[in-house]
Amino acid sequence: MNKKNYAGIPDKYSRIDDAKVVLIPVPYDGTSTWQKGSDKGPEAFLEASENMELYDIETRSEVYKKGIYLAPPVTENSSPEKMVEAVYKTTKNYLKQEKFVTIFGGEHSVSIGTIRAFNESFEDLTVVQLDAHADLRPEYEGSSCNHACAVHEASKKTNLVQVGIRSMDVSEVEHMDENQVYFAHDLYEDWQDDAIGQMTPNVFITIDLDAFDPSILPSTGTPEPGGLFWYETLEFLKMMFKKKNVVGFDIVELCPNKNERSSDFLAAKLYYKMLSYKFKYQNYNEEDEDE
Repeated sequence: MNKKNYAGIPDKYSRIDDAKVVLIPVPYDGTSTWQKGSDKGPEAFLEASENMELYDIETRSEVYKKGIYLAPPVTENSSPEKMVEAVYKTTKNYLKQEKFVTIFGGEHSVSIGTIRAFNESFEDLTVVQLDAHADLRPEYEGSSCNHACAVHEASKKTNLVQVGIRSMDVSEVEHMDENQVYFAHDLYEDWQDDAIGQMTPNVFITIDLDAFDPSILPSTGTPEPGGLFWYETLEFLKMMFKKKNVVGFDIVELCPNKNERSSDFLAAKLYYKMLSYKFKYQNYNEEDEDE
């Protein structure tokens, strides 16, 4: 990956000392089992970001002016376990610097390391997973650091809320708390309020892009029909940023296709939207709700 500023922002907004946000790319695709290519996801995401307008209409803000430092990519790929450890250490390092840390993968196994670091850094953490797949296997193909195991550790050590799930193996049932799963086929009218009610104050969000319906985001490793759409997803994210302390997030599983660039752009807009919500609503309290 060529070292550039995120979204081509001016140097004064991209220096580590001043930036409030850190973006860690993790171009890893070591355990995916169908379509390979998520290791190219961070580069495609960054290229799309350079072609994105940086004024967010909804929040009337230019969040890049808070400062976004593009960290050197985590390139460890000798084994899934060593990759997870490298992601964990890198994430922990920036959290100790009191940055708002974000990660862009790579396959979903990178989230094992990010969640581990956040869980050690914030008390009583809720992990909110937007995903087509449950990813609750304790082990797959000889490793507990496989993409199919992305949130197994989180299910045991954090408060896990799962949204958009529509594909899983029967072996995952025993590891799933179905009271905190919002299956894609059963998203009733008030599901977002109910999901928010199950979260602790500190929230980490992990988004596998296959959570989205493939009609709006086809370029992912394992697209599943019947997914989430743009505005319903933004509505849910905005609610979390308003009502909880979102301490960080990751986005994974962009599998770019040179003939289909809209997925890259959706990922870029999603990342920027989440930052815009974070800094618009980070001081939000219930008294402001009517405004």
